[in-house]
Amino acid sequence: MQRKPVICLVMATLLEAKPFLKGLSLKRTSSKPFPVYGAGNLVMIISGIGKANAAMATAFACLEFGPRLLVNLGAAGATDTALPPGANLHVSLAVEYDRPGLRSGAPHEHTPDIFRGFPLAAIATLDRPTLEAAGRRRLAKRTQLVDMESAAFIQACRRFGRKGYLFKFVTDTPAHTRGSEIVANIKKYRDRFFDFFIHSVMPRL
Repeated sequence: MQRKPVICLVMATLLEAKPFLKGLSLKRTSSKPFPVYGAGNLVMIISGIGKANAAMATAFACLEFGPRLLVNLGAAGATDTALPPGANLHVSLAVEYDRPGLRSGAPHEHTPDIFRGFPLAAIATLDRPTLEAAGRRRLAKRTQLVDMESAAFIQACRRFGRKGYLFKFVTDTPAHTRGSEIVANIKKYRDRFFDFFIHSVMPRL
């Protein structure tokens, strides 16, 4: 019997992934080079934080599992106060501000695959956390969210010719400037994000 095509979920941390591991009954299958969990045709990889980790984990997933599609899920900051903590959004564009083009000087842009019918947002992907309000204001001119993985995830999906989708939940705004506040909000809203994934995203995969 032919196996169903694999769907791969990529998340940065176990802190964000905890409801997914429990709710999807995912069991650890390996720990190196990345923690991998699986059940049926679902595979989850915990990439670690940052662009390099996200790119390597996505490339590893493509080579190891040959997934039909990949989904990057997790926390993101809001660049202004328009989006409240707990908001769930579908990323339609990732702007890599800290990797400008050699000739143009413009930041690299990456376009993921998109499902219709979800609230959309552009995200800035940077190698360093952006917590201060001034830094968020600069990003808010073009993007509504900020994280440290999205652009690299998209780039790796494109390099390996795989469909790649991104969904994020807001864990901090310009009013949240401490890491402890972000951790508290991840714990507060991660179950709601999982419910959103199960009821709204999963049927579309």
